[in-house]
Amino acid sequence: MMPGHARNPHELYYLRTQQAQEKMERSEKRLKQRLRVCVATCNRADYSKLAPIMFGIKSHPEIFDLEVVVLGSHLIDDYGNTFRMIEQDEFDIRSKLHTIVRGEDEAAMVESVGLALVKLPDVLQRLAPDILLVHGDRFDALALATAAALMNIRILHLEGGEVSGTIDDSIRHSISKLAHYHAVCTRSAERHLISMCEDHSHILLAGCPSYDKLLSAHQRDDYTDIIKSWIGDDVKEQNYIVALQHPVTTDIQNSIKIYELMLDALISFNKRTLILFPNIDAGSKEMVRVMRRKGIEQHPNFRAVKHVPFDQFIQLVAHAGCMIGNSSCGVREAGAFGTPVINLGTRQTGRETGENVLHVRDADTHNKIYHALELQFGKRYPCSKIYGDGNAVQRILKFMQSINLSEPLQKKFCFPAVKECISQDIDHILETQSALAVDLGGTNLRVAIVCMKGKVVKKYTQLNPKTFEERIELILTMCKQAMADAVHLNCRILGVGVSTGGRVNPQDGIVLHSTKLINEWSSVDIRTPISSALHLPVWVDNDGNCAALAERKFGHGKGVENFVTIITGTGIGGGIIQHNELIHGSTFCAAELGHIVVSLEGPECMCGSHGCIEAYSSGLALQREAKRLHDEDLLLVEGMTVNNKEQVNAIHLINAARLGNSKAESILHTAGTALGLGIVNILHMINPSLVILSGVLSEHYENPVRQVISQRALLSAQGTKVMVSELEDPALLGAASMVLDYTTRRTY
Repeated sequence: MMPGHARNPHELYYLRTQQAQEKMERSEKRLKQRLRVCVATCNRADYSKLAPIMFGIKSHPEIFDLEVVVLGSHLIDDYGNTFRMIEQDEFDIRSKLHTIVRGEDEAAMVESVGLALVKLPDVLQRLAPDILLVHGDRFDALALATAAALMNIRILHLEGGEVSGTIDDSIRHSISKLAHYHAVCTRSAERHLISMCEDHSHILLAGCPSYDKLLSAHQRDDYTDIIKSWIGDDVKEQNYIVALQHPVTTDIQNSIKIYELMLDALISFNKRTLILFPNIDAGSKEMVRVMRRKGIEQHPNFRAVKHVPFDQFIQLVAHAGCMIGNSSCGVREAGAFGTPVINLGTRQTGRETGENVLHVRDADTHNKIYHALELQFGKRYPCSKIYGDGNAVQRILKFMQSINLSEPLQKKFCFPAVKECISQDIDHILETQSALAVDLGGTNLRVAIVCMKGKVVKKYTQLNPKTFEERIELILTMCKQAMADAVHLNCRILGVGVSTGGRVNPQDGIVLHSTKLINEWSSVDIRTPISSALHLPVWVDNDGNCAALAERKFGHGKGVENFVTIITGTGIGGGIIQHNELIHGSTFCAAELGHIVVSLEGPECMCGSHGCIEAYSSGLALQREAKRLHDEDLLLVEGMTVNNKEQVNAIHLINAARLGNSKAESILHTAGTALGLGIVNILHMINPSLVILSGVLSEHYENPVRQVISQRALLSAQGTKVMVSELEDPALLGAASMVLDYTTRRTY
């Protein structure tokens, strides 16, 4: 059309009609273009989660085009040829890939992943799916995700973000990093993925797809027939056990030992048991040998099977008297029915569980497992919906429909903002990695520069102010001075660790309740003002916990898995290290060891109770008794003097006892006995292998504590080591260790 030439009305009408028709044709074309979804299943367990989604996809042929790929243990006779149940569910299997290299050891698992990677490209290229659905944390699934990611196929990962206790964690998180979209079961899993820098808008909190079926499972009327067909005609509901134990690939020998102990306990317990063969992971062959060596397949109380169809299996779990083993079914699906579960070993460590699960993580004896069976068998618990509410499938289908295939395929990560990037130069390399440690005591406020090896490079001490404002101001002033000095000392400050008396919430950096020795120090946020002023990360914990952390990193606790530190100073405190982790407790008052009651009629403690260890054995308690003796002219003996201006304290009492004062000796004996009794209680509760006495009074209590343990502790606890700390500043070193362990990627 020439410039300036206007269209006539008929021409305009024709053009608009043509444009509207083209727009309608494009819309119809989009509707006709169904979403090609490939569902790949590797084993009986993941099929139970994927099947409900597959049925949902199949019921909407106008929206989805379903392609099913089967690989892994589905195609192995020893594991039940479980691909047949997929065919029985009337799904058209487009491709069967034999990807398992037999051997059931670590090398076979690696070779299986390699074989799958060789075979998958041809299948994925032929099917050309828009989306590949991958479930969970199996090594086969890792091969699927790797192949799809490299072939630019969008991946939807089911059940990512969860935490368990084996190599599965690493595989699960690896698949999450390869996946473009995520459908998770719990709010915690969603938070984990977000913290792993996954895009929040690509994460769906759906719930577990298998729960869509589970929550209506009780409605079946034929469950008694299912029980009879699998376990026996004479078996009643809630009077049998379901056992399912898999190898732990990172600790194969121990998992085989636990499996053997479980079988021994089940034989002794003498209840009818349905036991399923373990999965194909490394170690499974040895576990099957153990089963056969014990004659389980011929034992009248056992029915050993390779596979049970999922809809029947959930009926068996729903009506069992108990489920035992380490299968995720126990900590997840069984909760939907309130079935009691005994979870053995570490395979499910970190999983969210309902109250129906009893954990026996250190399942090292037959008696432990047998006792757990006695506690759990025949009980019933409230149904748990931690993992789903029955509406997961419809959420997932809707989520898939919302995926925009025209979006760029390149995955984006949502990294947290970083304030400053420090370039790598020679000065930076030569700097000594260090921490600022702050210790708030009843009298003094101390700040120190502590290097990675635990050496106090420089220390600053001031009287602890009486008001909150003055105290925070002084902390900041001392820390800024230390940071300025650190530059000249060639120390690079990684963060600030704060040790303080009282009950502390270390997650939020808040002092919840202070001791009476520090005024205006309850419900105080320490982290925020220090972090804002110094632009450094800040960690806060109780002084007793810090002493335990110091021993774990620099002292007698180094390399010890379970130990307790007792601080004997102005008060009595301490920290508990269990399985190399510091125990805080549900309300952060674990290890308030000074307030263990050892006498119903004892002296009043500063906490308001009577008969606490602290009321007998602390420096304040000894000072109180020293003053009482002094007021009654019963303290001083030949060779002792006390100036009128000098305040009587615990040291005077100890000196009097050394010089033969029987009254002072009696008080110290009582104090040592009280502390020893408290420690005996600790030994009987958590059974540590080491007790470390720390603080100014520790040397005076070492022998009395050992004597009480030898007289009062159970025989198996009498050999517990008691040692006196060799650390000069445990509170400062513990505060520093919080920084040094975390910022240098060590465990805390």
